[in-house]
Amino acid sequence: MHHAIRSTLWLSIFGAILAAWWVMYSMAMNMDLDWLGRPGAAGAAMAAMDPRMPMDMPMARLGPVFVMWAIMMAAMMLPTMVPTLTTYERLMVSADGTRAGWCGVLLGYGIAWVGFAALIAGAQIALLFAGAIDMLGTARSVWLQSGLLIVVGLFQFSRTKEVCHGVCHAPLTHFLGHWQTGFAGGLRMGLGLGTFCVGCCWGFMALGFVGGVMNLAWMGVATVFMVLEKLPQIGARLTRPTGVILILAGIGLPLI
Repeated sequence: MHHAIRSTLWLSIFGAILAAWWVMYSMAMNMDLDWLGRPGAAGAAMAAMDPRMPMDMPMARLGPVFVMWAIMMAAMMLPTMVPTLTTYERLMVSADGTRAGWCGVLLGYGIAWVGFAALIAGAQIALLFAGAIDMLGTARSVWLQSGLLIVVGLFQFSRTKEVCHGVCHAPLTHFLGHWQTGFAGGLRMGLGLGTFCVGCCWGFMALGFVGGVMNLAWMGVATVFMVLEKLPQIGARLTRPTGVILILAGIGLPLI
């Protein structure tokens, strides 16, 4: 019975990851119709207008943009949650962890990232109506793109990144230091872990404004990197070299 429940929950997570990626792919392929609201000749007229004008377009409204980011969080961050949930499962054997606590950790982690999705969706709408990005979420100025790359690159060397990454790539230490039982305890631990994870990875989400928030290549590369960064064996070796690469890319971008 317990084995069947475990299998069902894990299959549900992997199914949610695949579903989220399928939705993002479908949105990316059809954004010019359903999400950008500019099919045919009407699209040409919209494209010529100021980006602050088309209030009826889904990607100019907070609700649809928030939904997009929430789905994107599921696609990109659920894979990074696998090592954490596996660690909690080991504590179900050696400590008094429960499957309800496991679900609580997952939910708390998700709440933290959905909260971040709301924040960055608001930022996207503000940038859109300020004329800083286009309807696809791509920065209009090469200087803004360059600045984002440099800021995120510098963040890789910060104390905040070091602390947040330390928690993210060593969830066992966090669990042992903040152990609470049951669903409510798991929820609180998940919220804590999710908050640290947001603090660790927010910059890679912000980099979506460099190449477009619906750019599947960026989503794929960022997801793989965030998974690797959370692996204890190699995660700490990636942080600063990545910062150097981002800073150099930011410096070189205006020269291209």
